[in-house]
Amino acid sequence: MSDKKRNYSRRDFFKVAGTAGLASSIMSINPLKPTEANAEIQGMKTVPTRPFGKTGVNVSILSLGGVLGMSDQLMFRQAIKMGVTYWDTADSYGWGKNEKAIGKYFAKYPEDRQKVFLVTKSSSTHPQQMSRDLAASLQKLRTSYVDLYFLHHTGNAERDLTADVRKWAQKAKADGMIRFFGFSTHGNMENTMLIAARLGWIDGIMMSYNHRLMDKPDMKRAVKACVEAGIGLTAMKTQASFSADFYAAKGAEADDGVKMTKHFLSKGYTAEQAKLKVVWENPEIASICSAMPNMTILQANVAAALNKTSLSSNDHQRLNQFAHMTAPGYCAGCAQICESAVDADIPISDIMRYLMYANAYGDSESATRGLQRIPENTRNRLKAMDYSKAEQCCPQNMPIARLMRQAAELC
Repeated sequence: MSDKKRNYSRRDFFKVAGTAGLASSIMSINPLKPTEANAEIQGMKTVPTRPFGKTGVNVSILSLGGVLGMSDQLMFRQAIKMGVTYWDTADSYGWGKNEKAIGKYFAKYPEDRQKVFLVTKSSSTHPQQMSRDLAASLQKLRTSYVDLYFLHHTGNAERDLTADVRKWAQKAKADGMIRFFGFSTHGNMENTMLIAARLGWIDGIMMSYNHRLMDKPDMKRAVKACVEAGIGLTAMKTQASFSADFYAAKGAEADDGVKMTKHFLSKGYTAEQAKLKVVWENPEIASICSAMPNMTILQANVAAALNKTSLSSNDHQRLNQFAHMTAPGYCAGCAQICESAVDADIPISDIMRYLMYANAYGDSESATRGLQRIPENTRNRLKAMDYSKAEQCCPQNMPIARLMRQAAELC
């Protein structure tokens, strides 16, 4: 291949992969080949279910993520018909618009409330604020209870999962306002999960879990401990999008990503569907929470859930190779490593997550809003800090200093 052609393919590949995911983009312009799974969708077979920990409840293995608004009522209706009956939202999603959209749907189809395993969240760990948040969510959702209530963005179990929080959860259960309680976690996931498994009162956890993270020894130990404790596990961030703007793997070629995508398409599904399937191959994961903003993605994800063909060892190898190739553009959430190497209270992992919205999803607005939640005195120090030690110990070899400078500009 000539240098000119090679450079063009790399630039073109990253332009697509960095904004929406290469396979998702291909899927939107090249319809999937007819497969058994697509035929099952047309026949309205529904998504399988799995037990959710020790709760005694089965949930759909695909969960509808909270990005939909008031105009997306058909999406909710279609999700029900396809068996996607685990719905995840939060008081902050769409600044409350997602909860209101779900409430509008339940007002029109009240019989469907009993079919849905409904999850919402609070970002507070103060019992009085949690009560206010839950009451507001119930009002917007037009329901008297939620099936699972999460603390949002838990990264320090010892700090967040206090005795007061436990008492609050027990009372909310006794009052019939929630059925189960747990938390979501993006950073320090493994340690937080291990601590939660020892507590004995956590019903469910939603954590970042994908082909980049699932085979790491610490994650395997954390998942095993939670399963033994009877905690239901929901995987999120399963597409593991990376930031092409900060791609730094030496000698890697964009052609590898193109070849991987073509490989999966030749088998009847996209690389994005393969990323879902590899997570579902672990039967200990009850469900995958996926943001599905349109009918095309909903149908593609349902098709993956219905596809009974297992991934081959070659499929796993291709995913692993691509994960290694793009590692410097993906934060693995191991916040305790980089943050302990910086002589200041800089929430590097949270900042990386906000930057992911801008660099991988093309959503600069959400990135800026997230960064502005960081205390002003911390934001003002982002550029001045020395991140050399953090970069040296980062398992992903991420350009942390460069990313922190970008975050400071977005603030």
